Amino acid sequence: MPEVFRFFGFSFFFFSREHEPVHVHVEGNGGMAKFTWNGTEFELNEKQGIKANDFKKIKRVIDDNADIIMRRWKDYFEN
Repeated sequence: MPEVFRFFGFSFFFFSREHEPVHVHVEGNGGMAKFTWNGTEFELNEKQGIKANDFKKIKRVIDDNADIIMRRWKDYFEN
């Protein structure tokens, strides 16, 4: 399970046998979420148990680091 990075107690990762489209999982503080690349940005797919203030932080991290997520996906799954 390749971890992309860790912020605010949340792990941002891919499962090792992922599928298209590009997406990233987030887990921590008793919650989880999944964000999928729509061609221009990552959008929320599903969310459970994440508080509103944590969600804002998570979304900002994903938006600010979309290029890193995309690069890590390509490095791991396309090489």
